[in-house]
This record gives sequence, C-alpha cells and structure tokens, in this order.
Amino acid sequence: MNARITQATLLDESNPHHGKQVDIRIEKGIITEIASTLEAKKNEDLINFENLSVSPGWFDSSVSIGEPGYEERETIKNGLLVAAKSGFTGIALNPNCYPVPDTSSSIAFLQNKAANNAVQLYPIGALTQKAEGVDLAELYDMQQAGAVAFGDYQHAIKNPNLLKIALQYTQGFNGLVLSFPQEDDLIIKGMANEGETAIKLGLKGMPALAEHLQIARDLYILEYTGGKLHIPTISTAQSVSLIKDAKAKGLDVTCSVAITNLFFTDAALEDFDTRFKVTPPLRNEVDRKALVAGIKDGTIDMVTSDHNPLDIEQKKLEFDHAKFGTIAQEATLGALLTLVSEKKAVQLLTAGRKRFTQTTSKIEVGQPANLSLFTTKGTSIFTKEMILSKSKNAAFLGAKLKGKVYGIIANKQFIAS
Repeated sequence: MNARITQATLLDESNPHHGKQVDIRIEKGIITEIASTLEAKKNEDLINFENLSVSPGWFDSSVSIGEPGYEERETIKNGLLVAAKSGFTGIALNPNCYPVPDTSSSIAFLQNKAANNAVQLYPIGALTQKAEGVDLAELYDMQQAGAVAFGDYQHAIKNPNLLKIALQYTQGFNGLVLSFPQEDDLIIKGMANEGETAIKLGLKGMPALAEHLQIARDLYILEYTGGKLHIPTISTAQSVSLIKDAKAKGLDVTCSVAITNLFFTDAALEDFDTRFKVTPPLRNEVDRKALVAGIKDGTIDMVTSDHNPLDIEQKKLEFDHAKFGTIAQEATLGALLTLVSEKKAVQLLTAGRKRFTQTTSKIEVGQPANLSLFTTKGTSIFTKEMILSKSKNAAFLGAKLKGKVYGIIANKQFIAS
C-alpha cells in the first residue's frame, strides 16, 4: 500500500517526533518519511481524520475466538476483523477452542487460517494435553510451529510439580508460561465475588483468597525454578501487592488485567445480568481502584480485552447456568481512556507484544508500518450497533466511553473502523 497520513499526533516514545503533529508516508507497506509536513505524491492514498493520533500497533494478550470447533461463537476471519476495527494489529489467541491446540499441527492450522490478514495472530498453546492439567503438551514443538506462550485458558495449574517442570523445561527455549490465578477448590460452584453483593443476591461466592493463594504459590515456584511467568487477568488489590513484591525481588513475572475488571465492580450484578458474569469475577470498588493504581504505577504490565465471544444459548440463561465471559475488544480503548492518559493507554496496549512475541513495533523510517489510528477526543455511549463480533454478550452496552478507533495499518493493509 502507498499512503500519506496527515496531521497526526505521533505517540512513540522511541521516536524523536513523539508527541508532535506529523505527516507519515508509507510506500509498499514501509514507512519512508516522517516530517512536520509532506508534499503529496501521485498514486498514494490520503489518510486524514479529525484529531488523529498514531501509535505503534496495539497487542491484545488474551483473545478467544471459537474456531475451530465453536464457529457459531466467532470465526478466525471475523475475529481478526473485529480486532482490526478495535485498533489491534496483533492478538494472542487463547487455546479456547475444540480440539484444544496442544500439538504443533494444531498451532500450524491456526496460523494458516490467519495468513495474509492485517492482524497477526499469535497462538497460545495449551500447557497440558487437552488442557486437562495432567501431562505437559508438546511445548517445544508448538513453539517451533509458532506458539508464543503456553497456558490452559482459565484453568489453574493445580499440580505444583507440573508448574515447576514447565518453568524449568521452557527455559531451554526461552518459553513463556501462563498460570491462571485461581485455586479451584476454593470456588466450587462460585458465581460472583465473595462479598456483600453475592450475599444479597444469594449467589455462591468466589473469594479473593482463591486468587491470592494461587499467585503466592506460583511466585514461590518461579523464585525456585527461574523461567518466565505471565499471570493473566488479575483482579484484586492483594494480587497487585504480591506481584509488585515479586518484581522487586527480580523475578521474571508479568501480569495483565481485563478491561472489564478495571471498569466495573460486582455492583453491576444487581439485576442478575449474565453479561457481567466473568472470570475472574468483578470485584469491589477497593479492588478496582487498586487495579487502576497498578496500571498507573507499572505493576500491571498490560491491559487486555479478555475478549470471549459466546452464543446466546450460553448467556441468555439463569445466572447460575450462564457461561463465564464477555466480549470487550470493541470497547477497550474507550474504556481505558476514561481511566488513564493517552500516553499511558498506548503503553498498556502495546506492552504485550514484546513479552509474548519478543519483538517490538516502532514508528521509524525503514520499518514496516504497524500502526493504530485513533482519537482521544469525544465521548459516546456503547450501543448494539458498535458490536462487531458475531456474538453479542457485551458487558459494555450502555457504558460511557471516551475517544474512538479509526483503524489500523499493518501487513500492507489499511483497515478502517
């Protein structure tokens, strides 16, 4: 593609034009010029939006799609289009499909299905065979096929020896292990955060203790073994504190938080609306504020949509029977901008790329254009018309958001929102 982006505020701390309004020329998908103004050339598209900001392409570290096995929830083709129109140029795909991707051939299938899209799909391989938590899967073979990390999506590693062996084994090829922060024996049949709201509604609780015990155990094991650990979607104040202490010790640990846990509390459950039934559960306001503080001080490394499309048969049920999960990619930028500055939002939305892919995306002459285009101006109410996913289980319906995504430029393609 050949294009000229005009009057865009460039947001890339590694670039000398950071924070300035510039024009950017892209030729055959490569950034060839960056200057305060650029003259037009023949045969190039003009990209100009009101109050435009441009940053390195965002990366979403926790995305579920469905295909293969659950195409009624979402297909890879449409799922990547949703990501693009939500501002993301790369996603880490959870092993949340059937069959579970636990072999090199299953990883290759996912990559082949996603080939030639603007958004790059990075598969997360299952840590254990069939994600059953018994025997390790083919970790090295999956990495060679393109897997960027290994974890059993929303299934805790119950056996501590299994986590120990995984962290030791993956050091041989610089692999990243994911461990979901939940001690399952403490949340049997749990539906919501253990607290006043759950008691009032008569819902069985999911105590914060279940998250704290799992994280504390996993960090002790990491300190013993070494290796690289990522703790996805933490949800409590104590979890932030535990990870902050671990980082101070020099442990190689990162963590993420789901945008829903940053934005909502368990008070949203008052009407038994299953859109808010997620895991980890929405916590109380004290926890939510601690999570916001954690993203601001750098303890929490990245924000994820934790996008999980589910069909209506799995969500439009009595609360006890509905499946956990919500779609959130379409609202991630708008919700995040209500909590942090534009600069911090870009940091949180780009940090996952280096951790998961061991690469970085820079706005630099000579580099492939991998850009997210958006504005921080204006507010809107998230409506059904803004849902791009096949599934409609969106917790953010009715929420007041800030800013807007204009699209992405990646893999020699411009995808407008």
